[in-house]
Amino acid sequence: MKLQLPPSSRLLISTTAMVRNRVPKQLRRAILIYLVCICVLLATLNVDLIPPVSSSGSMLKRSAFLHRPQKLDPLGAFPKKIWQTWKMDPFSFEERTSEVAKSWTVQNPSFRYEVLTDGNDMTYVEQHYGPGGFNRMGIVDLYRSVNATIIKADLLRYLVMYAEGGVYADIDVEALRPVHRFIPERYDESEIDMVVGVEIDQPEFKEHKILGRKSQSFCQWTFMAKPRQAVMLKLIENIQIWLTSLARQQNVPIGELVVDFDEVISGTGPSAFTAAILEEMRERSRGMSVSWDDFHDLSESKVVGGILVLDVEAFAAGQGHSDSGNHEARGALVKHYYHASNWPSRHPRYSHPIYGEVESCNWNPDCVRIWDEDVQNFGLLPPEEQQKRLDEKEAQDVRSEREPGQGFNLGLEVRNLDVATVL
Repeated sequence: MKLQLPPSSRLLISTTAMVRNRVPKQLRRAILIYLVCICVLLATLNVDLIPPVSSSGSMLKRSAFLHRPQKLDPLGAFPKKIWQTWKMDPFSFEERTSEVAKSWTVQNPSFRYEVLTDGNDMTYVEQHYGPGGFNRMGIVDLYRSVNATIIKADLLRYLVMYAEGGVYADIDVEALRPVHRFIPERYDESEIDMVVGVEIDQPEFKEHKILGRKSQSFCQWTFMAKPRQAVMLKLIENIQIWLTSLARQQNVPIGELVVDFDEVISGTGPSAFTAAILEEMRERSRGMSVSWDDFHDLSESKVVGGILVLDVEAFAAGQGHSDSGNHEARGALVKHYYHASNWPSRHPRYSHPIYGEVESCNWNPDCVRIWDEDVQNFGLLPPEEQQKRLDEKEAQDVRSEREPGQGFNLGLEVRNLDVATVL
């Protein structure tokens, strides 16, 4: 039985035969090869559009890639972004805060400027560290659980700088010079990953029981970094470990922790910041010894392991200690007003009931020495004599409230007291 083709099929066959007879055999082969090449090229260009098969191994590799330092800018430049954090958005700033904040955009008109607030900070953290970002839900949960304002502020600056980089400045810091002045012309920006400045350089107090941990530190209220720096992530993870351990010790949730001034400084603040940077420098310097001695009495900037350290005048001028100079100097880049730094009232420093805080000495050696002697001598007094002094102090405080300008000074009396005769 002979198979009958429909008229349309017979027409297609006859047309194909006519084309085959008219087109030379070699040209037909060339056209075929050309079409195959086009298909291969298209497949290569669009390979990123094809979703890979997920596996635990591939997810781990992706996570590792996201968390190692990267120069995301092809020229190795710092992101042109300025970050600040505050309770409210810029439209609600008080006049003083607004004027100081404006200095950053005035000095750097080509930079993007952003303020993270109490109303949008959680959204930012979820966006960058949640499943759609680095997928570090432990960090998201940690940030959500922290209630201490200063710890949250410290943590947020590290989270922002790791995710996006740029310049971070406290809300009460004024820009005196443009950001491009942060890096002296003799340096290649592509070879620098972070810019910090000295804040406190008083190593003679490093053994002091109260001042020691704070006596050598980099400035944390202003610094600049490229994104994905390992030191930023290390800081975040160190804070996570510290808060978890502290909550276990106090047997309370992280949101109910009670921490004093020095615990904040060493746990999330300048001391923690400095320790992490020095450790990073040592790792980048392949085991070379790096300590605060390398930055003591720093007269000009220096780079260690890709981290540029500026002298104390750059970010911390006018402190009255550490040979910090003044804000009129050419090298002063910012000015810190401290009007937003009221957190110590919620996390108090150690204050002796008579002699107050040693920090009031502002690192003056003679003042600190006298304070130490006074406190030591007071401790040698018998309990009844100590109570007598405390009563006198309380009475004097009441009189001072009634008659402003009347001070109280038992220091000389206690220092001249023959403790042996009292005992």
